[in-house]
This record gives sequence, C-alpha cells and structure tokens, in this order.
Amino acid sequence: MNIKKYDKVLLFFFVAAIAASSLIWLFDERFHQENWHSNPAKRYQMADDIIDNELLIGKTKNEVIALLGTPEIFNDDSKNYIIYKMGKAPSFKDYIGDRLVVVFEEGKVAKVIHSKE
Repeated sequence: MNIKKYDKVLLFFFVAAIAASSLIWLFDERFHQENWHSNPAKRYQMADDIIDNELLIGKTKNEVIALLGTPEIFNDDSKNYIIYKMGKAPSFKDYIGDRLVVVFEEGKVAKVIHSKE
C-alpha cells in the first residue's frame, strides 16, 4: 500500500480535527443547576450549553433568577439585563473573568451573551 505525501497530509489534518473536536466536547460541560450553584468559578464551562441550547430564551427575569440564582450585577426593573460572573477560563491573556449577560426585551430573555470582563 503506497500512500502519497498529499494523502498523508490530508489524513493528518483529518485526525487532528477529530481529536480537537473530541477534546472540546470532552471539556465542555453541560448545564446542571447544582453545579452552577456549587462551583461559581467553573461556570464558564457551562456557558456554551446555556447559549447554544437557548436554555434561557423566553424566560422571565424571575424564572432566570430561580434557575441561576441571584445575579452578581442586578439592576432595577427599568434595566433590561442582568449579569452573572462565571470565573476565569484558562487563557494566556490577562483579564478578570467571564460573565454571562442575560438581555431582556419586553420582560423575556431575548439573548444571552458570554463575554469577558
């Protein structure tokens, strides 16, 4: 069996892509309410699941607070967002940490943003 150099390069990149996808899936944690409350420093691991699966979309502010707890940054009812601090993901950049911004429109969650502080 004679594999050409071009085929070897393609095979290498294919295996690397599969390995990278597997590692991302392995270290990305699904949202669990108990874990969210018990380990605030690791909340950043659950942010993608919350956003990708639209777990908060359409919920009221009271429903979000019942699920995620009291936010760290809570504005009066005239403001249309609340913010949860989520700890600091491993990174080479120096920043304070991640946060989950829950944006409301007409009293319901319209979007959820994972941002850096």
